[in-house]
Order: sequence, then C-alpha cells, then structure tokens
Amino acid sequence: MSHYYSKNPSVPLRTKIIEVVVRGHHFKFITASGVFSFGKFDKGTRLLIENAVLDESFRVLDLGCGYGAIGIVASHFVKYVLMTDINIRAVQIAKKNLKINNVKNAEVRWGNLYEPVRNEKFHSIITNPPVHAGKEVLREIVINAPKHLYDGGLLQLVIRTNQGAKYIKGLMDETFSEVRELAKGGGYRVYAGIA
Repeated sequence: MSHYYSKNPSVPLRTKIIEVVVRGHHFKFITASGVFSFGKFDKGTRLLIENAVLDESFRVLDLGCGYGAIGIVASHFVKYVLMTDINIRAVQIAKKNLKINNVKNAEVRWGNLYEPVRNEKFHSIITNPPVHAGKEVLREIVINAPKHLYDGGLLQLVIRTNQGAKYIKGLMDETFSEVRELAKGGGYRVYAGIA
C-alpha cells in the first residue's frame, strides 16, 4: 500500500492547484495525489505556519515538506529555507511550487528525515510530522532535532490532539529544556521545543 511518506507513491499522478492566503500573503500551490493533503491546505499545517516563530535571520528546515506549503510560507519571513521529503513526487512538486511562488531563498532536497541535511544547523525545524508512519518515525524527528539546531533553536510541530499529542509532548519534554504550546484549535496543538 502506498502512503505519502513512501519513497515512490504508487497512485497515478493527478494534480490540483489551490490558492490560499496565509500570514497576509497569497500563495498558489500545485498539490498532487500521493503527496500529503492533496487538493487542500491542511488545517494542522495552517495552524502551525500561522503560529510559528519566524525571524528574518532564521535558517529553517521544513522537514517532510510535502508539496512545500510550510517552507514556502516561511520563506517570506526568514533568511533561508531547506525543504526535505522522502517522497520523490513531493520533492518534484515542491520544486515546481518554489518556481510558481517566485521563491529564491529556498531549496528542496530528497531524503529520509535528517539524511539530506548532513551536519547543517538551523534556527528552527518546522514539521507537520507523518503520524501514520509510526511512533519510531515521530521519535526520530524529535530526539534528533537538537543535533540540527543552534543553541536556543526551535523544533516547531503540529499534532492532532487525539493522534499522538501526549506521546509527542512527552518526547519533547524529555528532549528539550523547555516546551511551549504555541497554539491549539480544530483538534490540533502546536508545540515548540527550545534547544
């Protein structure tokens, strides 16, 4: 069975263009079958990016970028964004979305979790993690984040309240010196862990 966190989605490629306004900016996104949130702007993603801590000096990692929504919105508010995904189709679509949104301060790389970032560090890692990929994937995202964050850097993520919020919050409490709830609503919570 094919999932959006698969390397090669087996579902036939279909695309749909959506337009959204986020943080006061208009965006156009190509979405694709076999990539998370086909045909829509996910509610959890919106809550995350609307409440994320962003600064013009930041280097940001959009981990598991999908079609690129988080990274492309963030690129309007930060110095640089690196977007990564294990899904080859997602990487291809995210690259197209960089072009159609005229983003010059971001790039997309293919690879699993932190593999594509080598020893690079960021001011923030922002992710809507693939909950259905399993607890081990969620654990890897959280416990390995500090290796890729500058001192005081942030892991910012969104999680469904009824799909692993307690588990993620517990992992973050073990991993980070401080964890804040940045937002909640619509069955989602946004957390920030401070390295």
